[in-house]
Amino acid sequence: MNRFVRRGFLGAFAGATAGTPMLFFSSNGGLELAVAIAAGSLYGACVPPARDAYADNITAAASMGIPLWGIANVIVLPWFSNRHMAWSAAGMESHFLLLVKWVLFGALLGAILQIASDVAGLVFGSEITPIASPSANPIRIVILGGGFGGMKTAECLERELPGHTAVSISLVSETNALLFTPMLAEVAGSSLEPTDISVPLRSSLRRTHFVRGRVNRVDFEKRVVILDRAGVEECESSRELEYDHLVFALGAVSNYLNLTNVEKLAFDFKTLLDAIRIRNHVIEMFERADRETGSDSRRRLLTFVVAGGGFAGVELAGALNDFAHGILPDYRNLDANELCVILVHARDRILPELSETLAAYALEKMKQRGVTFRLGERLVDAQPGIVILSNGKIATETLVWTAGTAPNYLIKTLAMPTNARGAILVDSTLAVSTLPGMWALGDCAAVTDSKTGMPCPPTAQFALREAAIVAKNIGATLRGAARSPFHFNSLGSLCVVGHQTACAELRIPFAPTRSLRFSGLLAWFLWRGIYLSKLPGIERKTRVLMAWTLELFFPRDIIQTIELGGKDNHGANRAGIRHN
Repeated sequence: MNRFVRRGFLGAFAGATAGTPMLFFSSNGGLELAVAIAAGSLYGACVPPARDAYADNITAAASMGIPLWGIANVIVLPWFSNRHMAWSAAGMESHFLLLVKWVLFGALLGAILQIASDVAGLVFGSEITPIASPSANPIRIVILGGGFGGMKTAECLERELPGHTAVSISLVSETNALLFTPMLAEVAGSSLEPTDISVPLRSSLRRTHFVRGRVNRVDFEKRVVILDRAGVEECESSRELEYDHLVFALGAVSNYLNLTNVEKLAFDFKTLLDAIRIRNHVIEMFERADRETGSDSRRRLLTFVVAGGGFAGVELAGALNDFAHGILPDYRNLDANELCVILVHARDRILPELSETLAAYALEKMKQRGVTFRLGERLVDAQPGIVILSNGKIATETLVWTAGTAPNYLIKTLAMPTNARGAILVDSTLAVSTLPGMWALGDCAAVTDSKTGMPCPPTAQFALREAAIVAKNIGATLRGAARSPFHFNSLGSLCVVGHQTACAELRIPFAPTRSLRFSGLLAWFLWRGIYLSKLPGIERKTRVLMAWTLELFFPRDIIQTIELGGKDNHGANRAGIRHN
């Protein structure tokens, strides 16, 4: 039986079982049951089985209840009944109860699906045939990078290549945790704590050997990965890692487009430490402005410039704007008119990844909340206290760069085929054709869709699917089977633009050229529900849910947690544009 058909059937069974009570407790029980079965079938087909993963399955499916509530009770049922959704006080109480019902349905769906998957594994056998090593030594697979692509590759390999003796999987990363980057702006905006969106790699990967360290170079002839001695936490012998298959999932770094002064003075916005530094720097600017007597000095301190109008720049600008206005009442000497968040973008519209209508909506909403836009202007230089644009200057102590990225620095040092951007060239199966046993994915690879021939965007959504294909193709290579070409139609895009406001553009599966567009509160619910379901681990999901709930009742924290003015791993100053 095809494994996707098998999973879909089990998911439909779990959805029907978990959704049956709706027939008796709702006047629209039939339609809700249909949505439950469809959701169960889709969820079951998309979630590979793992033995005894009850906690993960239950929490992930429970999180799915939030977007299910939006689909069923905000879209489907009102459309069939020809009635608009009521947002009155009485109606909101009813909708809250419906939301709770769908979350409970999701939890029950996850539990039933896990039981059904375990039983099916015992009755029909495992989905995947084990691999036997041709020699006494295990087959050594090394993954470089602990981001979305790297961790997902390790997870898929653990399922694709079961057994503890035939295959050895190792993952090398400079940090010991996966950073859930879609929520990084919420850390900078003090909505979430840093540990809420960081998932430890050691405890998340069951069979994979984790090595914390920085890759110095790769010897392709000896098939060895050499790590920096200072970056290795294991014994001296772990300085070198031998491999049979090597996966590059190193991600991207900021590309400052040869703007040397900007690189020295601006904040990065790629890592967890970057977000923490930005948050603490904003608080520092408020503390310094509170002591200033001159209006011009206060305005310069309270002007925050974000360079780049893509998802990262827009979400960060929205988060900083909400954070700054939220803590302003704690500083009684400051005036709201002195506060300014400016987004600089070289193009004439923000969010090029979304449709023009949604981008225009985001622009208008952010303007209403006080964000200033400098569109069609390029950032050309920076000096202490000044940002220089192609059409003027801005007096500020804070500049955050999100305007460009490039593949990881290591790629430049290796004799590998790359494109003009510096990304590794791979074939349709994500293998490096000139180097046997070499694979690449995500931001550091130039991936082309096998059906459309179009380059794939460097997003987490694509990196996760690329990781699954890499794991599948490594397994196929070891079995001597045919490899699968990579193809994936984007599911859509989500972007938060400020307090309880977001934009969502979701692709229709059976009509990939069309999409459903949402904005406002509904899109914000979808953003939070979808990304919460994707956040790994029950503990992190619980923490984020609690933080989001507390945010409704309490002001944001203004405690500084790190010392400013330090240097990052590359020696660059990350304390912002300031007078030294």
